[in-house]
Amino acid sequence: MTALSLSSVGLAATASAAPWDTGLQHRNVPVCADAPAGAASCDAIRHDKVDRNGKPVPPATTPAGYGPADIRSAYGLTAAAGGGKTVAIVDAYDAPSAEADLATYRKQFGLPACAANDGCFTKVNQNGMASPLPKANGGWAQEISLDLDMVSATCPDCSILLVEADSASFADLAAAVDTAARLGAVAISNSYGGSDLGTPTVLASYQHEGIAITASTGDAGYGVEAPASFPTVIGVGGTSLKKASSTRGWTETAWSGAGSGCSTLNSELWQDNTVTGCTTKATADVSAVADPNTGVAVYDSYAYQGTKGWLVFGGTSASSPIIASVYAMGPSVGTTPYPAAHTWVSTTGLNDVVSGSNGTCTTAVWCTAGTGWDGPTGLGTPRGTSAF
Repeated sequence: MTALSLSSVGLAATASAAPWDTGLQHRNVPVCADAPAGAASCDAIRHDKVDRNGKPVPPATTPAGYGPADIRSAYGLTAAAGGGKTVAIVDAYDAPSAEADLATYRKQFGLPACAANDGCFTKVNQNGMASPLPKANGGWAQEISLDLDMVSATCPDCSILLVEADSASFADLAAAVDTAARLGAVAISNSYGGSDLGTPTVLASYQHEGIAITASTGDAGYGVEAPASFPTVIGVGGTSLKKASSTRGWTETAWSGAGSGCSTLNSELWQDNTVTGCTTKATADVSAVADPNTGVAVYDSYAYQGTKGWLVFGGTSASSPIIASVYAMGPSVGTTPYPAAHTWVSTTGLNDVVSGSNGTCTTAVWCTAGTGWDGPTGLGTPRGTSAF
């Protein structure tokens, strides 16, 4: 997990007309507890404002952070390209206000409604049933809000399936992934991670041919976590995303918190080992915005750690659902056993991220961004959907 930190730097840009937070400090807060052996922790980081005495400042009533128009502009996406395909979000525990909070987010940004009564939004337990749902958990509830909002921002016309595992154990999360695949998702996002794992029964649950299964690479810098380290999972790294006076209108560097490295347990299926320098599965494959200092707008009303309402979030928890949604809009799901294999031979459809680092490592490409593949950002970020 990323250590709590204070920074005097404001957000690089906002999704709305929200002013710069002059005179305030920022505190980046991981919202989930560290994971014990055999379990995972969510990778969401809340970007809180604090005054000079370290006291929390009430969340903004006008959303700060990047919104849907920013995400789609940065990654060259059209507003309606999902064709109603289903993106699944797998998380632990229940977010009681998930549907209502999703409605608030989508209304704020002028997105079409997505609710249970119109068939767009579905929430089930790890067995695929509407009840009983797991017990509520405030940190994971904020993670769920982040995930749902990023799917909405990236692919507004995708349907959303939320599968809530009974706990954060890999056994329960794996069961939830199987359920998501069984219920028709074309892409499944997993915004959590734990220690590198090679248990065959768990790995099998993350292997569903034709479905893009993404996972966060972590928020603690250089180092590997599961399930991003699994052979059949698309590892999603992170960037710092800022507006720029360029043709693209944006610039990206590797985020210092993005995880990367070589699995100690799992082989690769689609990667080029001569490029990664790993003899096993390397992370990341691709990436998207994750730096909480250039974070995204999220709405969550389930009060946790004294915060609710419009919040700013980062972490590779943000990048995983963004990338899963881009895969849902792309040509590879349902047409190739492992959609990431298409990405590895379609790099012209990516923005190459060539600067930034996430730590110190024995092989520079594992922790320092440069031309082509690198650990923190993989092959790059979306430039439209052709590479997905």
